[in-house]
Amino acid sequence: MLLLMSSPAFALTRDDGDDPGPHLSTINTLGLYVAAPIVLFLVIAGLTMVLARGSDNPRTHAHHTHHPRTR
Repeated sequence: MLLLMSSPAFALTRDDGDDPGPHLSTINTLGLYVAAPIVLFLVIAGLTMVLARGSDNPRTHAHHTHHPRTR
């Protein structure tokens, strides 16, 4: 019972330092939480593929880096 009395009811009163910013529109919310992570993923994946393609040169690899298979 004491716990119920001490918790704010629906938080109708503002706390000190509580300063909410302007509301985001639906387009801004989708852009921030959906499109931005997808674009960031595609940029990182693209850079990884481009940079990994340049390391396929056999002259740049060290010899005998793979252990022979044992049965």
